[in-house]
Amino acid sequence: MTGTVRSAAAVRVRDLHTRFGEVWIHRGVDLEVARGEMVSLVGGSGSGKTTLLRMMIGLLLPTSGTIELFGEPLFGGSVARERALRQRFGVLFQQGALFSSFTVFDNIAFPLRELKRYDEATIHDLVMLKLSMVELLPRHGRLMPAELSGGMIKRVALARALALEPELLLLDEPTAGLDPDRSDSFVRLIRMLGEELGLTVVLVTHDLDTLAALSTKVAVLADQRILAYGTTEEIIHVDHPFIRNFFLSDRSARALQNAGLASAAH
Repeated sequence: MTGTVRSAAAVRVRDLHTRFGEVWIHRGVDLEVARGEMVSLVGGSGSGKTTLLRMMIGLLLPTSGTIELFGEPLFGGSVARERALRQRFGVLFQQGALFSSFTVFDNIAFPLRELKRYDEATIHDLVMLKLSMVELLPRHGRLMPAELSGGMIKRVALARALALEPELLLLDEPTAGLDPDRSDSFVRLIRMLGEELGLTVVLVTHDLDTLAALSTKVAVLADQRILAYGTTEEIIHVDHPFIRNFFLSDRSARALQNAGLASAAH
């Protein structure tokens, strides 16, 4: 690869338009995520946050516009090229999306087996490593998803997302459904792994505590476009109804204060 490709942004979205039937979801979305950033994507209900995330991983096609990962177009080219590109990111879906008929071990092993590159002994060692990374024990590998708590489901799903050692991690509402203690613990785990592994992280969230604890930047999706993109300190000064309601309401005060941003909000 050339030096230009290596230094390219992890994610680049240009002039993206999305329409479902007669309804426009996005009109001219532009977003660039530099390597090593942790970017939270926020917006009102129905603003197209999860739709945009699903387009970044190739599950949905935009009506028009382009998406690049690591300087390469996500869509088009050979099957081998697309497969190689998609091995460079991992995804954590909101409800975990574990295979209910697979054990924890087999859920994490699934992407490794799909590669057809490793023997079973190596896969075993890699799965044990991923379990350890998300602070689970080897014995947890024998459990079925139905036997897991909500917090454990999130950790197993994260271990599977990290199975192929991706450079980019995409998270859809990572703390949804968790009580405050488990949410805080899971956020700390994501932050620790992000720093240790040098990950670029893009997450959809409506939780201000999660946003404040993880984000280096925030992208606000409103009015069918990226309305504002920058640090939390920069975003809260943008005069827009969604931003005022999301960042400057009474319920937001605690999270902003915990993140040391309370003074900037006034």
